[in-house]
Amino acid sequence: MSDDLFKLNVDGQDIEVPRQYTLMQACEEAGAEIPRFCYHERLSVAGNCRMCLVEWEGAPKPIASCAQTVGDMRPNRDGSAPNIRTKGAYVEKARNGVMEFLLINHPLDCPICDQGGECDLQDQAMAYGRAGSRYDENKRAVEDKNMGPLVKTIMTRCIQCTRCVRFAAEVAGVEELGMISRGENAEITTYLEKSLTSELSGNVIDLCPVGALTSKPYAFNARPWELRKTSSIDVMDAMGAAIRVDAKGDGVMRILPEVSEGINEEWLSDKSRFIWDGLARQRLDKPYIRENGKLRPANWGEAFAAVKEALSASPEKIGVVAGDLIEVEQAKAALDFFRGLGVENTDCRPAGAQYGTDGVRERYILNGTLAGVEDADALLLIGTNPRVEAAVWNARIRKAWLWADLKVGRIGEAADL
Repeated sequence: MSDDLFKLNVDGQDIEVPRQYTLMQACEEAGAEIPRFCYHERLSVAGNCRMCLVEWEGAPKPIASCAQTVGDMRPNRDGSAPNIRTKGAYVEKARNGVMEFLLINHPLDCPICDQGGECDLQDQAMAYGRAGSRYDENKRAVEDKNMGPLVKTIMTRCIQCTRCVRFAAEVAGVEELGMISRGENAEITTYLEKSLTSELSGNVIDLCPVGALTSKPYAFNARPWELRKTSSIDVMDAMGAAIRVDAKGDGVMRILPEVSEGINEEWLSDKSRFIWDGLARQRLDKPYIRENGKLRPANWGEAFAAVKEALSASPEKIGVVAGDLIEVEQAKAALDFFRGLGVENTDCRPAGAQYGTDGVRERYILNGTLAGVEDADALLLIGTNPRVEAAVWNARIRKAWLWADLKVGRIGEAADL
């Protein structure tokens, strides 16, 4: 056995894993399935839900596998690898007990809860829950918090896994959530009843393993099994995050991130996540015509007549500029259309950007790739605020700055990154 590998016996199977692995990762390497609520691969270890208990032969009590580092375990007295069991009556009883505690105060909300059908607590209660409750006391209730227009809160459902708190502090970088009080009175809250200000706040909806934090615009719109799920690419910023568009009938119900390690990991910016309501509400669905310097509502016939009149000029007198806020597909369609009319005066330069006329790609592409920022020694941001323009990439920059000691310099307006 090499120095950086550790030998374990998991459910009768001998495996070798790196010493820095947690026991949970080692068990999963051996093919075991470990339930969890608080543990998340991209957040720090909290070890507070205790759902991931396993049996370590010889230990006086069950072990929380997410918080136990493999390298800290001792071999058996005869020098053989420690024996871990992830199944059996001992483990089952321990997890049943944890589940019973989690459900003491959890409300019977499943029929009216938006998390129904994709709820970790529901799934794991099926495997480890009791058929009935042994508790006669009233369940405690917690006041709902106002976290702004995007995240709906029903905090009575919260099981204090603290995923949202760790995400806000570690990934989003805004410490706006925390836990107050102790024991029975413990609750997650925003400081001073503030709404969330992070551009990544919607990710707490995906992270929440119960229905405590759900999507406010999506509330009561659909059940997950009714939705058609289509993989797509986000067009709301230049990153091109991997997304899944969920539709019901002819309406888009919600947009969720998909895992893409090289681009968005598993996060999505609020702009991309909640933009779908623009497909149904507040749409520019009526044409306007400018007469005497003022816009007046018109019908489509009048609008097309006005367009035809404007385009009847000679091609040299027509110019086309693509704005900052349109998708590449729209710009390409416009370019093809006007090229067909013989118009050569086209430009798509974003506000104030100067690319030079020599067309050298290296002047404007990101050679190091989005994920490459984690390997870079230094990063210079020129005239940009990635927190607003590419919020998910900004979280990756922050990760590199926190853990890899990345030096970040900035030329341009002062802003809180």
